[in-house]
Amino acid sequence: MSPITLLNDPFLNKGTAFTKEERKKYGLQGLLPPKIQSLNEQAEQTYAHYLTKPSNLEKRLFLMQIFNENRVLFYKLFSQHTVEFMPIVYDPTIADTIENYSELFVQTQNAAFLSIDDPASIESALKNAANHRDIRLIVVTDAEGILGIGDWGTNGVDIAVGKLMVYTAAAGIDPSQVLPVVLDAGTNNRKLLDDPLYLGNRHERIKGARYDSFVDQFVETAERLFPKLYLHFEDFGRDHAAAILKRYKDKITTFNDDIQGTGIIVLAGILGALNISKQKMTDQVYMSFGAGTAGAGIAKRIYDEFLQQGLSEAEAKKHFYLVDKQGLLFDDDPTLTPEQKPFARKRTEFEHPERLTHLKAAVQAVHPSILVGTSTQPGTFTEDIVSEMAAHTERPIIFPLSNPTKLAEAKAEDLIKWTDGKALVATGIPAPDVTYKGVTYQIGQANNALVYPGLGLGVIASTAKVLNDEMISNAAHSLGGIVDPEQPGAAVLPPVSKLDAFSQTVALAVAQSAVDQNLNKEPISDVAEAIENERWIPEYQELDDRL
Repeated sequence: MSPITLLNDPFLNKGTAFTKEERKKYGLQGLLPPKIQSLNEQAEQTYAHYLTKPSNLEKRLFLMQIFNENRVLFYKLFSQHTVEFMPIVYDPTIADTIENYSELFVQTQNAAFLSIDDPASIESALKNAANHRDIRLIVVTDAEGILGIGDWGTNGVDIAVGKLMVYTAAAGIDPSQVLPVVLDAGTNNRKLLDDPLYLGNRHERIKGARYDSFVDQFVETAERLFPKLYLHFEDFGRDHAAAILKRYKDKITTFNDDIQGTGIIVLAGILGALNISKQKMTDQVYMSFGAGTAGAGIAKRIYDEFLQQGLSEAEAKKHFYLVDKQGLLFDDDPTLTPEQKPFARKRTEFEHPERLTHLKAAVQAVHPSILVGTSTQPGTFTEDIVSEMAAHTERPIIFPLSNPTKLAEAKAEDLIKWTDGKALVATGIPAPDVTYKGVTYQIGQANNALVYPGLGLGVIASTAKVLNDEMISNAAHSLGGIVDPEQPGAAVLPPVSKLDAFSQTVALAVAQSAVDQNLNKEPISDVAEAIENERWIPEYQELDDRL
């Protein structure tokens, strides 16, 4: 490897931390300033530079520059400033970089760009992007349904890059073993199609058999090239997400964050809330406002928990109500998706079903004890709706999950005030503590980052053949049991500030479940040791065995 190539390899580059001996050995003399810095000195200097940036977008672009140049330094910084960096590196700031990806494009971040117009190049593209690395984890998106902002075509590759950053920062997944992938099937976003700077395929989305074949070819090729692969699907549209998961979940080690990840974190939040309220899961009445991929996926996860707690399918379904743009979903609606149909109600259950065309009417008719928002309709959890709900349940569980901030169904501060401090709240974006009548309420963030990194680490470390419902349930219970029910104003979910610790908790629960079910491909005598052996730490290593 030439000196210039070494300095331009983000997985090997140490910048000013190359020692005198390394500079001589690898031909770096004269290519770096003479002072030799430690990793901590580099991190301190870089963070000071970061603080000079005037906006969150500028901060993210600066951090991406560090990411492109030196992965160890980037993740050292991330580990030191996790809470501060999460909303910069990922949601909500990532929405700005996705919307402006083509205009801001500088570097690929080692992603693979696969085009439906050139399926013959899938194998070579994956090989080129991997560049002989041992790929264990792929996050793939077609960016049709990026939560809150919709269809962004090739620009959506940034969501895969950002997701993988969190995997490494939270769970210690080796960044040299991950690969972001975008499947460019076109876009229906007219703004992009009319933008001369847009870098993706300039045609409307292709669907049907050709799209299915494209996805199948990608999956088959990735599984063949990377035999130890854990495949994470991200932000696929409602017409495809559930179908793809159903097609592969029993055949390969795969995961859909929008369907399964969001469901796990919401279940964990509900379990945490019930730890505080001392109520039973099977006594709850669940209502979702928003019944797309995320809303229906969450409902399915909660429904599965009802089954695991002993209810029959018929009994469990009585507890679920989905509300979408047409109002409460009824089983005679021809537009229902396969994921919505199990939760649709019969009109004969209600005296005036024709009136249930909006959320307020549905809340008045059903009296839910749990209200989850994935609608991306801002401010729709109004004071009269929340007050109506609180009038019929002692500790209403209310999760306005839509993000970014401008799309949230309600503010945590208002929910606490409108329910006189009784609401058990989690939000989709970071929310400050709320002080009300002398009590400080900590607001849990229903952030998938509390779940999916540890889930992935547990699956990879356990060499699991598949990721099944029992492993997923164990992940949710491991998080839901962490809350302190005796603390006034306690959050229903653990804080993002302890992301790395809770990722280990989740990983242990998932890996142990895999081993208990004999799903591990390789023998494992000590689950904790297997997880520890898999964890990557941001420290500079000797290069001899890597060159």
